[in-house]
Amino acid sequence: MRNLKKIKGDASFRKFYRKKKGDFSSIIVFAKREKYKNLIVYDAINRILNQNKILAPCLFKENYKKNYIEIQDFGNRTIFKIFEENDKNKLNYYKKIIKLLNQIQSIKDKSVKNFQNKKYLIPNYTKKILTDESNLFCDWYVKNNLNKNQLPKFNKRFKKIILKLSLSLKLKNNVFVHRDFHVSNLMIINNQIGVIDSQDALIGNRAYDLASLIDDVRIQTSIKLKKKIYDYYIKEQKKLSKHKFKNDFEILSILRNLKIIGIFTRLALRDGKKGYLKLIPKAWKLINLRINQNNLFKDLKDLLSENFRKELYEN
Repeated sequence: MRNLKKIKGDASFRKFYRKKKGDFSSIIVFAKREKYKNLIVYDAINRILNQNKILAPCLFKENYKKNYIEIQDFGNRTIFKIFEENDKNKLNYYKKIIKLLNQIQSIKDKSVKNFQNKKYLIPNYTKKILTDESNLFCDWYVKNNLNKNQLPKFNKRFKKIILKLSLSLKLKNNVFVHRDFHVSNLMIINNQIGVIDSQDALIGNRAYDLASLIDDVRIQTSIKLKKKIYDYYIKEQKKLSKHKFKNDFEILSILRNLKIIGIFTRLALRDGKKGYLKLIPKAWKLINLRINQNNLFKDLKDLLSENFRKELYEN
């Protein structure tokens, strides 16, 4: 069709097209693989967000049989792009993002009717999901960067450590977690912040999305700015154990970045998306930043230092 223009995709199996008809513009999301998650779940989560007065793309039309949905076009102005253009007002933007995150974490709805008129219930972010994600580091990165003879011993130690870390989390799994809450998925629409890429949302730990925002591999922020964003979030919370939250923030930041290293390796090797490889050193740098902040990470630090010293310390 002449009025469809392919636009840049992301790390998923989806394809995106901008549809123009006069002054009206919409986005076609096409997905053959992981179709249920990328079409039905994506719209269901957007419905929950919109019900709670959070901007997320509305559904205009669905054709599930033909593998696509048509949704609202939020344009191209991600906060990431704004930061690339102007580096000066970052903290002000982050304060607005924290207010949005507080709003998201106040969501009580866990279920919604999807466009097939069936109930969708947001799953819980279980310890199994969390550890399975971190183990992608072994399945993809370690497998392709460590001597075969060392793999069984490394994997056994790593999985034992990751399980211990997941069991050391102190906060309840009781808030809406976007899971990819960072400036590339936040867009400015009429001076408001809109949220995209929400199909992986779960009910989980309130520290996760803040770790995703602050320790984001896609954008470089100073330690000073990271602390200011963190402190602003804490200041906005009325009832929060600072000690428990800090513990969980550090654990989840490290587990998330181990997962990211695994996923980005998989994207390069399995899907031919080699552009993600350049972000892996940034994930190592963020792991290094957090791994010295808590004695709980001693075993992980020792294991990574023995096998990936250069990656951990020289990025």
